[in-house]
Amino acid sequence: MRILIVEDEVLLAKSLQEILEDSGHTVSSAYDGQEGLELARSDHFDLLILDLMLPKLNGFQVARTLRKERNGLPILMLTAKSDILDRVEGLDSGADYYLTKPFDKRELLACINALLRRQGKEVNQISFGNTALDLDSSELICGENTIRLSSKEFQMMKLLLSEGKNNITKNTFLEKIWGYESDATENNVEVYIGFLRKKLKSLSSDVSIVASRGLGYHLEEEKHD
Repeated sequence: MRILIVEDEVLLAKSLQEILEDSGHTVSSAYDGQEGLELARSDHFDLLILDLMLPKLNGFQVARTLRKERNGLPILMLTAKSDILDRVEGLDSGADYYLTKPFDKRELLACINALLRRQGKEVNQISFGNTALDLDSSELICGENTIRLSSKEFQMMKLLLSEGKNNITKNTFLEKIWGYESDATENNVEVYIGFLRKKLKSLSSDVSIVASRGLGYHLEEEKHD
């Protein structure tokens, strides 16, 4: 999906962009309300992530202007202000959801998916690099190539894609996928990581499952010049 971030804290905007791009979205950023409003009017986006405290035009003004112009772009208002009156004003100005900082990236992605589904833009894949996992069919997809995963391969790949560059320990895999009462060992995790690596390679994916000694596994994307 195409997402516009309007956030004047440049480091936060870049961090949000990285999170969203790792999840397969196309992202643009603006750093003041006037620029954000002009971009939002372009009809090039599926979702607007809008900070409240912005230079030139604040988030309330941007949202109200879009709604007066009958622009139905879904708006996720992102702000450090958690007062109930600010929340009410944000929703009254046309925001569809109000998320306060600091936030967990999983909550952010869940909010985004919920808003896109509400607009009829069903989100049933999670992505990293040039590779996606279809959550309905359990297929791993890279370009025109697809391969179906077994149940445990699917669960492991879903967890890896959800965490992206963050390490996942072998114990976490065992607890979440095999369960606390299972007799499975770390060797089971290693075997299934091997299966997934082979399937990624067979798809010509630019995604690698990387082992970090003592920390577990994470994903990395091979960059091409």
